[in-house]
Amino acid sequence: MNQPKITINDIARLAGVSKRTVSRVINQSPKVGELTKQKVEQIIAEYNYVPDKQARGLASSRSYLLGLIYDQPDALYIDEIQRGVIDTCSQRGYELVVHPCKYKSDDLNTNVLNFVRRSKLDGLIILPPASEVDALAQMLDENIVPYVRLVSGHTEATDKFVMSNDRHAASDMAKFIVSLKHEKIAMITGPLNYRSSRERYEGFTETMASLGYPLEANFIVEGSNQYESGIELGRKLLTSDDKPSVIFANNDEMASGVLKAAFELDIKVPGQLSICGFDDNLMASRVIPALTTIKRPVRQMAKYAANKLIAKVEGNNPQAIIQNCTVHPELVIRDSTGFKQD
Repeated sequence: MNQPKITINDIARLAGVSKRTVSRVINQSPKVGELTKQKVEQIIAEYNYVPDKQARGLASSRSYLLGLIYDQPDALYIDEIQRGVIDTCSQRGYELVVHPCKYKSDDLNTNVLNFVRRSKLDGLIILPPASEVDALAQMLDENIVPYVRLVSGHTEATDKFVMSNDRHAASDMAKFIVSLKHEKIAMITGPLNYRSSRERYEGFTETMASLGYPLEANFIVEGSNQYESGIELGRKLLTSDDKPSVIFANNDEMASGVLKAAFELDIKVPGQLSICGFDDNLMASRVIPALTTIKRPVRQMAKYAANKLIAKVEGNNPQAIIQNCTVHPELVIRDSTGFKQD
């Protein structure tokens, strides 16, 4: 015989508190004392109690649905983001609805607002490059839609952003490459109308110049952040009369494409050419040779964004809303880079 489903009233009775107190613990309200909170959470865990989302929604005029907006060709990046958001949502009693968009389209604002209304969302997490469209953020503000934007770089408005210090990370890559005694250095940028691409490009090239190795114009090419773009531009750089000895790509997708181009041209990596990328996605450690790259904690950024958004939706934890959620990507050295060979 099936056991009757435990209810919030049962949890309140077992904990010796009111139903309202249990509700506050579930919604992480700061109005509950720590000892009471621990007691209620222990009973919730012991009885494996899961709040009824429909009942919660009716009681609070919320749907307990969060939306994710993206226009990003990197499937591995999207997967990591979703995993991070879902980890947090599952702990906090929310569900995730994902919606692709075209950030350059004329109807972007209408498309996103219709998605919010159609799905009855409590709030939005917006990924780059759509997160870089200020007009979209303004429209959401005007329609009182809570949101959090993931971006590269720095901003003072910490209540609306989760940030990645890509510029500093790209600078670290420049210093590492110079330490390997390379002089003919090329960069495949991402689309330079993306803020993340500009941050990485400027961090890398400005540091190279400050170290006495300014990049030559023919050694800077703009890619699309896709694997095929890395193959095409890698082949272009490696078949020119003046070949680079190292190529830094804006992301691991393109860096892997450069690796494929080098293989097709019978150029040894890292013996004749060093290759490095950015992101440290799943592909970076599985290609041969494994890629030297910048590890960006994408899943952690997604968790920060989900927690910040839920705090905005529930309105009971102002400190979580204004918390400065900036991550600092780190250099990961693998087999695709080595000292310049004489």
